[in-house]
Amino acid sequence: MTLRELEYLVALARYRHFGRAADACSVSQPTLSTQLRKLEAELGVQLVERSSSGALLTPFGKATAERARQILLEVQHIKDAAQEGRDPEGGAVRLGIFPTLGPYLLPSIMLRFADRFPALQLYLVEEKSPSLLTRLHDGDIDAALLALPVEDEALASAFLFEEPFLLAVPPGHPLADRGGITLDDIADQKLLLLEDGHCLRDQALDVCQLSGAVEQSAFRVSSLETLRHMVAAGLGVTLLPELATITGAERPDAPRLVRFADPPPNRRIALFWRKSSPRDALYHAMADLFIDVSHTLQRRDADLGPRSTFAA
Repeated sequence: MTLRELEYLVALARYRHFGRAADACSVSQPTLSTQLRKLEAELGVQLVERSSSGALLTPFGKATAERARQILLEVQHIKDAAQEGRDPEGGAVRLGIFPTLGPYLLPSIMLRFADRFPALQLYLVEEKSPSLLTRLHDGDIDAALLALPVEDEALASAFLFEEPFLLAVPPGHPLADRGGITLDDIADQKLLLLEDGHCLRDQALDVCQLSGAVEQSAFRVSSLETLRHMVAAGLGVTLLPELATITGAERPDAPRLVRFADPPPNRRIALFWRKSSPRDALYHAMADLFIDVSHTLQRRDADLGPRSTFAA
């Protein structure tokens, strides 16, 4: 039995498909399948139910995959501890980030990151928050940027920044030239929201509940850029996080941004990692950099004043 075989089993448990599991492990599908058959032969027990539609783990296979996750996590902790001893700010970090934050924060971070941590190799994983939490627990990633609240006793965290929401409305909308609106001002608006699984959707729904606004349920999309175009077409209004509005070149036909009066609705971002990780000091140092970059971006945004949203 090898660690690689255990990795293949864990991947298959997650994806329930030989091809996707093989892609995740960076091997060919025949290689993954052959190695799992070798593991079954060694154990003398079937681990996988194979069919033309995919793969399901047997009850013993599921239990073994869970044990394998813990073994692989402990192995990763040994590697991390060794790296911490050699060079606390060297080696590699696999960082997760969710799609409504990554494109707007990461470009400003990457050059600063390389300067601050020249010996550290950063690998980025962009997925929805529930998937990032699962991968963080399983050891697939080392840390993740997530929106609060996250109630998880197994994770340590460092608060990074608070990001206000702005209301995006079509050009010519009655609120387009207003400033300092309140939640009462959007009570009769139909909000366009992202599809299920996005933490930004949950946050926007909280605002809907507080304000009395109603979701435009006929439309649910997968990206902020699609939301922008739908607002520009006059199909409704939406909430945009501040960092998503300060990158790119301004377009005259873009939706208008309207700020809320203090205190505005907002989302709060933190960096999370496993409490069992030996690289706690590194993650706190990374958090300090993220805080500095986010504050710089938000100060820059305050200097811009009222404007339309930016193009992708």
